[in-house]
Amino acid sequence: MPAAAPKQKMIAFLLAFFLGPLGVHNFYLGKTGMGVAQLILTITVIGAVVSLPWAFVQMIMIIMGKIDDADGNPLA
Repeated sequence: MPAAAPKQKMIAFLLAFFLGPLGVHNFYLGKTGMGVAQLILTITVIGAVVSLPWAFVQMIMIIMGKIDDADGNPLA
């Protein structure tokens, strides 16, 4: 079975920038648990205070190349 194409850094960054508090970038990277956690935190208004900075930090980490996909592969 051929390996899946690597996830793109720019796509992950744009998803984090525009839809970060919803955790869409984590779903894209295959990290469904973190995506669900961010989504639930954002839906609960009080949790949005946590979810917004979380998404911002992850956005910075994506650009710096410090985040891998769920399989541990670096972003292309």
